[in-house]
Amino acid sequence: MSKLNIKAFVFDAYGTLFDVHSVIEKCNEFFPDKGEEISQVWRKKQLEYSFLRQLMGTYTTFFTITKDALHYAAKQAGVDLTEGKEKELLEAYLELDHYEEVGSVLQELKPYKKAIFSNGSLDMLSPLVEQSSFGHLLDEVLTVDEVKQFKPTPMSYQLVLEKLGVRREEVLFMSSNPWDIAGATNFGFYTAWINRQDKVMDELGVKPHFEYRNLTGILEHMS
Repeated sequence: MSKLNIKAFVFDAYGTLFDVHSVIEKCNEFFPDKGEEISQVWRKKQLEYSFLRQLMGTYTTFFTITKDALHYAAKQAGVDLTEGKEKELLEAYLELDHYEEVGSVLQELKPYKKAIFSNGSLDMLSPLVEQSSFGHLLDEVLTVDEVKQFKPTPMSYQLVLEKLGVRREEVLFMSSNPWDIAGATNFGFYTAWINRQDKVMDELGVKPHFEYRNLTGILEHMS
């Protein structure tokens, strides 16, 4: 592949910049020995519900979906989710740990446009970014809530072009989620799959242009 002319580095949030399973500690605090199970099911249903609501045409914010997914996870684990515990667990999603290399990578990319593009709504993303150490290094925090189309629909990715004023071939999009990489590649972005857990790529007829174990690999695309 010839040298890319990347003008915007665009990052998914959950699983790419922030560790969604850092809520396990809080889950274990309330439900001893069931934290990992609840966290895994919570994340799985969070994604499933966004896909299903997109298909059903019943869009709602990612915060509502996250709450609904938590209720499901608690029921499946057979635990009592009180109003107080629900509130604290949802607040834990606003304080997720970020991966250790994120700040230094964003600092290196300072000359470029840098944005988060997430299925998360601003009521979730804004507090999360503000409590991080790298919020000031981002130019935009973009959410599908503006178009009410969840990724991986083509219409959702169009928002990036409109907001950042770039062409598809000028975007390098990063995500740890294979379905998100498939959607972004299909849309026409250059894509870098941040495969932190050594997963297998989904069989959807498209492959990422690049694959790295963490975000440091994307620095090779600085011109």
